[in-house]
Amino acid sequence: MNEAFHRAIRQKTEVTLRCVQKGTDGEKQDVAVTVLPLANPQEVQGMTLITFENAEVRGVTLAAPKAVRLSKLGAVGVPGELQQARQELQTAREEMQASQEELKSANEEMQSINEELQSTNEELTTSKEEMQSMNEELQTTNAELRAKVEELSRTSDDMKNLFNSTDIATLFLDGELRVRRFTTQTAALIKLIPADAGRPITDIVSELDYPGLADDSREVLRSLVFHERQISARDGRWFTVRIMPYRTQDNRIDGVVITFVNIAVAKALEATLRDALTVLRRRGTDEKSELDSARAVERMLLKAQSVLEAQLPNGAKPQALPPTDSPTAAAGKA
Repeated sequence: MNEAFHRAIRQKTEVTLRCVQKGTDGEKQDVAVTVLPLANPQEVQGMTLITFENAEVRGVTLAAPKAVRLSKLGAVGVPGELQQARQELQTAREEMQASQEELKSANEEMQSINEELQSTNEELTTSKEEMQSMNEELQTTNAELRAKVEELSRTSDDMKNLFNSTDIATLFLDGELRVRRFTTQTAALIKLIPADAGRPITDIVSELDYPGLADDSREVLRSLVFHERQISARDGRWFTVRIMPYRTQDNRIDGVVITFVNIAVAKALEATLRDALTVLRRRGTDEKSELDSARAVERMLLKAQSVLEAQLPNGAKPQALPPTDSPTAAAGKA
């Protein structure tokens, strides 16, 4: 009966056991047991109905003698049990076959998963090798970049020392005339601090008397021709301001470079030379006046001599004038 119950639950079908003996009040009675899993209605779904029916209902007469009852029992019960055993064996075979198919399918799935894992492992190994190769390339690139950074740092230091050693104020502006970089000497002429990087040059106070600096810079950007002029400062110093286009390595204009060269010494020397030239010109003018006077006196003396010779008797000669330096010789000595 347990087997019938489990079979009905497993196959979800009705299972009937025939000619099962049941004891009642010391006597045994043949009954037919039916096991039926219930699916409808919903309230009884999952329950199992077990019914016990009298064998007489199934066509078995219990009032017959004992021998007849035994013969009927042997004729009906044994084939039923044999059929039930065959059905159970067939069910077990089907279940075993289904289990074997499931195991086979699971085995195939496991083999497929194993192959996928092997493929994934190979891909991971390849990826690991690629990562190692990429890591080596990155290390090489990092070393090259570090070398370039060091080289750029040394170049920047060299340029900074070069600008400081030349004592030339230099200002770098971008295409919008915003401050990009400047040297230390520039801060003495234009009130610049490191935080002014990126500010327009027109917003910064300057010691130079040069209101047209921005306009000249724009003109240089437009014409790409350098511009130079001499500008004075409020403290009396003079500077040569030179504006040139800023060219990149790929020959692209990216702003202007403005240099301020202190020419105060040259201006002082120029003033001294101008004064000396004025003195020399004045002195030359005075000497020329003296030379003209001497020539006039000489001409008067020569004229007086000729008049005197004309008035003296024939053959008489006037006393010769004492020798004097000619105006030309006097001018030469002077």
